[in-house]
Amino acid sequence: MAERASRGLAGFFDHIRGQAGLTILDLGGATQQNVSFITNLGHRLYSEDFLHILGETFGTDDPAEQSNPGQIEYFLRQTLDYPEHQFDGVLLWDVLEYLGPALLTAVVERLHKIVRPGSYMLAFFHSDDKLETVPCYTFRIQEMNALLVAQLGAHRPSQLFNNRSVEKLFGDFESVKFFLTRERLREVVIKA
Repeated sequence: MAERASRGLAGFFDHIRGQAGLTILDLGGATQQNVSFITNLGHRLYSEDFLHILGETFGTDDPAEQSNPGQIEYFLRQTLDYPEHQFDGVLLWDVLEYLGPALLTAVVERLHKIVRPGSYMLAFFHSDDKLETVPCYTFRIQEMNALLVAQLGAHRPSQLFNNRSVEKLFGDFESVKFFLTRERLREVVIKA
């Protein structure tokens, strides 16, 4: 595990600083470190092991296999079955890169419904859009501007994103702000 500064994480926390009792969703799976950090700030944390459920539901990295409407709806019920406007923030991490186009569209639409207007999300995307495989990470919050990052292996992304495609992906949201890191990760803070 390597510790690294994260301007995106700092930007995410800047928007919720000074507030208490917020509801945050972490799609990277439950880690004691993230649970403790968020709850020590006075917030509630919900966790979903998004990539594990993705593998269980679709069983493959092939984006074409992620286009069945019945399986997409099943996946949404397993991961994002929450009332409208429940969350004040979402830690997406790097999970969106592993979703095929149909599933990605459905997930972003569902996220738009379950976050409150004016809330924030943090997402990471690899900045090299020519890679055939990308590192898959686990993220543990150290401080409001620092993460412990561990590589869990490499996976074939369903799609890679440039800045324009990220802006288009979150076109129904209020704003998108980019931070480029040394590790060729693009950190993105999205305002609903």
